[in-house]
Parts: sequence; C-alpha cells; structure tokens
Amino acid sequence: MSPLVLSVLLSLVSAVAYAAAAIVQERVAASASGPTYAPLRRPAWWGAVLLTGLGAALHVAALAYGPLSLVQPLGALTIVCALPMAALFGSRRAGRGAWWGAGMATAGLAGLLSLTGGTGSQSLASDDRRMLALVAFGAVAVLFALARLVGRSVLRGVVLAAAAGIAFGIASVFTKTVAVDFAPGAPLAQWPSLLVLSAFAVTGLLLSQASYRGAGLAAPLATVTVVNPVIAATVGLTLFGESFRYGTAGAVAALICGAVAAGGLIRLTLDRLARPEDTPSASGPAAGPGPASGSAPEPATGPSTGSGPAAPGSDRDAAGPEVGQGIDVGAVPGTRAHLEVEMRPRSVAGRS
Repeated sequence: MSPLVLSVLLSLVSAVAYAAAAIVQERVAASASGPTYAPLRRPAWWGAVLLTGLGAALHVAALAYGPLSLVQPLGALTIVCALPMAALFGSRRAGRGAWWGAGMATAGLAGLLSLTGGTGSQSLASDDRRMLALVAFGAVAVLFALARLVGRSVLRGVVLAAAAGIAFGIASVFTKTVAVDFAPGAPLAQWPSLLVLSAFAVTGLLLSQASYRGAGLAAPLATVTVVNPVIAATVGLTLFGESFRYGTAGAVAALICGAVAAGGLIRLTLDRLARPEDTPSASGPAAGPGPASGSAPEPATGPSTGSGPAAPGSDRDAAGPEVGQGIDVGAVPGTRAHLEVEMRPRSVAGRS
C-alpha cells in the first residue's frame, strides 16, 4: 500500500472517530447541568475524550504519511459522517437546511484545500513557532471573551467552536512540525513544541465541549471542521511555502470555495436559530385567558352579550378570569378600536 493511500484511509477513520466523539459531546452538553467546559463526572464525556484521542492519533499517523494540504481536507468528512451517525444512533435528526449547510461547508472546504499545493516535509523555525503560538492564543482568547458577551446560545456555540477550530488547527501545525523534526536519538528535543501542542489540543477539546451547550450538533461541529483545516492551510501557505495550484485561476477558485463553505456555516447557524425549541413556548399561565387547571370558572366581571359558548377571539373569550393567578381579567367597558384588557387584584375586586 502506498503512503498516499494509507494517509487517506487513516484520515477517513479519523473523521469517523471525531464524528462519534462530537455526537457524545453534544449529548453530554444537552443533558448535563454541571460544568460547561469539562464535565469530569460524566463517564460519557471521558468516552468522548478517548474517541477524540483516537481520532487525533490517526490524524497524526495520516500526517506522517501525507502532506498537510491533503490530510486536512479529508477531515471535512467529519460533519458528513456525524449527521447520519447521529440519526442512526437516535440523536436529533438534522433537517433539510442542516444537510444543505453541511454539504455546502464540506464541498467548499474540500475544494478550497484541494487547491492548496504542498512542498513536501516542512518545519518551522523557533521564532516562527513562538510567534504563531502567541498569535493563536491571542485569537482564541478574543473569541472566548466575545462568546461570553453573546446572548443567544447558538451564536455563542458557533463563536466557541471557531475558537476551538483555531486551537485544533494550530495543534495540527505543531503536530506536523514535531513529526518532521522528531529524531529517535533525541526524543525530548521537541518538548517545547509538545507542550504547546498539548495546550492547544486541550483548549480545543474544552471549547468544543462548551460549544454544544444549547447549540445542537451540526452548527458547532461544522464550524470546528471548517475553521480547523482553514487555519492549518493558512499556516501552510504563509509559513510552509505552500501555494494555490493553477496560479491566479486557482486563487479565484479558492475564494469561491471559501464563500461556499462560509455560506454553509451560515445556513447551519440559521437553521439552528429557526428551530421551534429555541422560541418561547406559547403555553403557560400567561398564554391566554381561561380558568386555571383544577379551578372552577367564575363569571366574567365585565359585561357580556348573547348566549351560548363564545367564539374564539370574542369579547366573552377575552373576559375570562384567571382565578389561579390571583387576578380577575375582564373586558374594559366601552367601544374601542383595539382590544383592551383590565387586570385587577382579587382584593380590589372584593374577593379574598
């Protein structure tokens, strides 16, 4: 088996492992009421950590046999694997909008990174590694602070997922440099890079776990899946000497693919924002007038006309009391262009 084919196979299995880990993380986030970033007391979360570690190990092996610009696009298959796996194992099924968004994000990302040409095994100088680590940690910190200011859980999850994607992408870059520079005779020579790699990997894991809280599976996972390889490919273009294939035409095609991937992320986010469970419930004590559960209805305090049951939307329907809430609701006497409701405490209405 050629190294290229082996790299592709390892990347595919890695994508499946990452997808399974994301599904478990989303279930933990949806059911847990404890820590958002590290639910250490949940055995399922540790299972997700093990799956993530397996995916990372396979990813490292794939990077050892193939170029960064080839291995990273195959990671886009994570979102493609995750949606059918989530439906198969009983998680919430994705709607048509989510499938379209996932397809757009995957196709755009694969096209974008397939246009990136590699230059063989490359490494980074010490100064470049320090600069890259500082810039990346700064970007993650800014996104983390921004996420704390966002009110909507879906948008907050996408911002946290973007920060996690940056962390994972930089971890991939440092993984590549450590793999290239590793020498069996000096196994600890790369310990500074290993520490940075570990810090970014743990940061990405914790941020990705938090991103699923209230945001579902598809939008955060797609964001991580897109941002991760884009960051790695950007480093490859700027620091590893890689370039787009086909010159100017390739650069234009890459911009188009990037727009398609971004459109897919936007569609996934909008699909999640439009879910019915994200809107306030129409039921409850304040949803409309009528007798409380288990209470006998009382006559309306306002005037009424006609006989028989009131039609929906009529004055008699609007004048029904809310006894269980301790107030009387009645129509305001007189003729007005708009419906008005008068709410009086029972003490004022003469009731105890």
